[in-house]
Amino acid sequence: MKFEKGKTFVVSEMVDYAEGGVISKELIHSNAGSVTLFSFDAGQGLSEHTAPFDAFIQVVDGEMLLNVEGTDNHIKAGEGFVIPSGARHSVKAEQQFKMIITMVRG
Repeated sequence: MKFEKGKTFVVSEMVDYAEGGVISKELIHSNAGSVTLFSFDAGQGLSEHTAPFDAFIQVVDGEMLLNVEGTDNHIKAGEGFVIPSGARHSVKAEQQFKMIITMVRG
């Protein structure tokens, strides 16, 4: 689906699910930060990593398992979570889910 600034869109329809995969679509990118939409198929994930900035996660479909500094957080559609800068975190899809991650630099 094409993304057009200045127009209404349905976030959860901006990326499809890919069997056995993860898809990302960057909606906004600037020196100040980025907003990226992801879809994760069941069984997929991201290995543990850190980011130098706070990251705001919003789940828009399904439910994700987010581990931050050794603590599991189940985040459902409509819920959000802020990962503090420098925190070790990983993502696991126990089921399909879609999320938006907003990174703000500085």
